[in-house]
Amino acid sequence: MPAHDLDLLIDAAREAGALARDLVTRPLDTVEKPGGAGPVTAVDLAVDACLAARLRGARPQYGWLSEETEDDAARLAAERVFIVDPIDGTRSLIEGSGLWAHALAVAERGVVTAAVIFLPMRDKLYAAAAGQGATLNGVPIRAGARHALPGATLLAASPALDPAHWRDGRVPTLRRGFRPSLAYRLALVAEGRYDAMLTLRPTWEWDAAAGDLILREAGAATSDRRGGALVFNNPVPQVAGIAAANRALHAGLIAALAR
Repeated sequence: MPAHDLDLLIDAAREAGALARDLVTRPLDTVEKPGGAGPVTAVDLAVDACLAARLRGARPQYGWLSEETEDDAARLAAERVFIVDPIDGTRSLIEGSGLWAHALAVAERGVVTAAVIFLPMRDKLYAAAAGQGATLNGVPIRAGARHALPGATLLAASPALDPAHWRDGRVPTLRRGFRPSLAYRLALVAEGRYDAMLTLRPTWEWDAAAGDLILREAGAATSDRRGGALVFNNPVPQVAGIAAANRALHAGLIAALAR
């Protein structure tokens, strides 16, 4: 990974954040995407254009995968690819909450090597580069050390605690929380504010890529719902759910899930 990829992501995220903070004060021009894919606003599209210009202009040889850009199979042949969610948590933005984020990552041959999650309304910037640790606003962060699954704090949507998803229908006693941005949920586990994060549905890469590296660099383990490694820049850009926690707790979480 070029050492300056992380600096580029940080600068781009801050530029996008300044644009988004301005645009949320104007009409959002919200429309629904086809096929029930959720809402998109003028902010999503403007931030996508901003990030594309900044990142692709700086690294034209990198592939591009973004929630708000029509997918181009050319990214599959690129050694490195940007994986971007311009606004993760669009519904939160529409509701006037500040719990939405820009999620930016660089993946090299399927593995994320640089990542940023930025919440501009909260001025929280999580960042990581491979082998260099994870930070929040420049201060190192570390995932929690809890080993026991019962009583752990878990960020997850309520359907994840349906007994059908757990071995023998036995749901561990967990204290569930939720945030509308999946990227922010991952960052909160990396920060140690929650013990674990779980989503069992197929997950878009742009929601997961940045958090995957930030978690790993904060000492956590990440996987799909079956315990398999997360691999990015797939032809269909999804991973099979996400489980994240410190290594001991992650092993217990995977073991407790139904196969």
